[in-house]
Amino acid sequence: MSRVSLPNLLWYGNQPLEIDLPDRWEVEVLEPPGFGKPPLEDAGIERAFRDPIGCPTLQELARGAREVAIVFDDITRPTPVSRVLPWILGPLEEAGIPDENIRFIPALGMHGAMNNIDFRKKLGAEVVERFPVYNHNPYENCEYLGESPTGVPVYVNREFMYCDLRIGVGCITPHVHVGFGGGGKIILPGICGVQTIKAWHGEVSRRGPETMGLGRTQGNVMYEEIKHVVRMSGLQVKVDALINARGEITDLFVGDPVEEYAVGIEAAREHYGTHASPGKDIVVANAYAKYNEMAICMLMSMMTVNLQHGVIVLVVNAPEGQVCHYLIRSFGKEYGGEFYMRMGPPPPGVRIIVCTAYPDRTMCDLFAPIDAVTITRDWEETPAILEREYPEHASVAVIPDGTMQFFK
Repeated sequence: MSRVSLPNLLWYGNQPLEIDLPDRWEVEVLEPPGFGKPPLEDAGIERAFRDPIGCPTLQELARGAREVAIVFDDITRPTPVSRVLPWILGPLEEAGIPDENIRFIPALGMHGAMNNIDFRKKLGAEVVERFPVYNHNPYENCEYLGESPTGVPVYVNREFMYCDLRIGVGCITPHVHVGFGGGGKIILPGICGVQTIKAWHGEVSRRGPETMGLGRTQGNVMYEEIKHVVRMSGLQVKVDALINARGEITDLFVGDPVEEYAVGIEAAREHYGTHASPGKDIVVANAYAKYNEMAICMLMSMMTVNLQHGVIVLVVNAPEGQVCHYLIRSFGKEYGGEFYMRMGPPPPGVRIIVCTAYPDRTMCDLFAPIDAVTITRDWEETPAILEREYPEHASVAVIPDGTMQFFK
């Protein structure tokens, strides 16, 4: 047997999953260079905050500030936010800003709300017990800032806009719409109102769908709109991390949300960029960093599998299931959010297996009807099914994290 180690259960012990494949199969692991990088040490984090890109240091910005909002990415993103908070909270404390004037807001967009367990995973228990953390509600309490230069109505979280020092913390990873997440995406869609988010996903995306896709940023219409809205929001500082296959920060970019992002995505292209290897009989795609958005794995899987006769295996251990997304998930047998599309079966030549210890009947709603998918509850069940399809030779691609990679 050939053994491959997959990252697994990021927020639940972070212990790898070992999968075995027959020796007679030709197995290729499609891993980007950044996954093996060591975590950034304190000195590297301190250096990023000491020399921010395109903006003053937090020490300078904190002088004279009265109210502070720290927006952080939600539980669908792997950023270990607590790792960088000492370099944010330290300058605020030095400036004499009292704890009651500092609040944390998760950038939910139209994802479901986070709970106390989620907050503790992202921020650490001490921060949750010391500072208020407010969920973002896209349906209420958003302040109208006017129209963007392209005519999009801009509504942004009221609590965020109340503050005179506005900080964002997140990570840069490949994204299906804007090329890479991070940067100003912490604002749009992160803490925007429903009117703005719907316009961005709808009217804005229709301006140039050919400009969008994993790793595609040049002229990307959705990112161009983000730049307008982030400037209108007054976000002063963004902290963006690159992440390895253990969910650890390997690189950090701090500064103006547009300028630091421009530097960060160039590093991200190499960090997450993966060489394509199409036409495989079997594709095993693991969902790790964004395990509760497993549908992302289907993008690279469909580009890798033999569409005439192939099997895709999604390895997904998501104890809390797939994220509630009020815009695109199903909310009934025949309907869902405004942009929900009821999916048909996969192409005739492609079989889909979802290997998960936590199955439910709606988890596949973004890519296939549940009845068109085979469910296995652990890896031990899976090879027997694959060997019935390929009793002799098979070409196999293993994608260590299909939610955090893109093909160059």
